[in-house]
Amino acid sequence: MSRTHRNSEIALTQLLDEVRACRHCAASLPLGPKPVLRAGAGARLMIVGQAPGTRVHASGVPWDDPSGERLRDWLNSLPDVFYDASRVAIMPMGFCYRARANPAICPRRRNAHRGMHQLLAHLPALELTLLVGSYAQAYYLESPRGAHRPRAAVS
Repeated sequence: MSRTHRNSEIALTQLLDEVRACRHCAASLPLGPKPVLRAGAGARLMIVGQAPGTRVHASGVPWDDPSGERLRDWLNSLPDVFYDASRVAIMPMGFCYRARANPAICPRRRNAHRGMHQLLAHLPALELTLLVGSYAQAYYLESPRGAHRPRAAVS
């Protein structure tokens, strides 16, 4: 591993730790803050979804629910590949569980991009981004921030 690659991995690890330690919205989160995401600098696929639901909040594992089983089935991906951060980056639009009544409730606008663009800068190998759900699609496909859009998108 080259020194540059190693430094990039260290910077990504530090940024992920910083995101996971975020307590910015603690007062407005019904179950408290627990950002759920995964990424590795070598990831070629990024999946951007909604905010985590209660099951994902409890486990800390993204897509650890029936919708995740369905997504893995659609992708024909075994869990050991799907959850390998060096292959697949998993980023929700809202990093934390937002509401009991509707776990996919639109995340606060300031949180939709908090840390996301910094994280994208540390994922140079991305070749495909799957935008799962209306909030991810609206943010990346309809946003005036065109410079930050993924290279490829599938709904």
